[in-house]
Amino acid sequence: MKPASFLVIFIGGLLFGFGLALSRMIQPEVVLSFLEFRDFGLLLVLGGAVLVTFTTYQLVPRLRKQPLLETTGFETKRPPLNRRTLAGAAIFGVGWGLCGVCPGPAIAGLGAGNWLLAFAVLGIAIGAYLQGRIAPG
Repeated sequence: MKPASFLVIFIGGLLFGFGLALSRMIQPEVVLSFLEFRDFGLLLVLGGAVLVTFTTYQLVPRLRKQPLLETTGFETKRPPLNRRTLAGAAIFGVGWGLCGVCPGPAIAGLGAGNWLLAFAVLGIAIGAYLQGRIAPG
């Protein structure tokens, strides 16, 4: 990977983390309040993310033959919707509901000094390791 690619990825990560912090998604209390239907502010964050992602996935492949940072073309992959996928999604959702964060906001929260999120990140790492050991492949 080119050094310029690392710079673009780093800046993108900073923007993503800043957006998570600005939207308060790095605070488990805010996320849990949303999941308990008491605060709908994160619905705007979710809607904005879906809108940007959908627009990007629809427009960029039409405007460019290949991604900016890679030499290969765009790919369309449809992962199978099977029992394992549904079980994994359920486990992820239960974990998110219990601790109030998913991986991106947990790591961004650590960067903002919320050290209790280290437990969530540790759980995410253990879960990813176990999935890698259990999954066929």
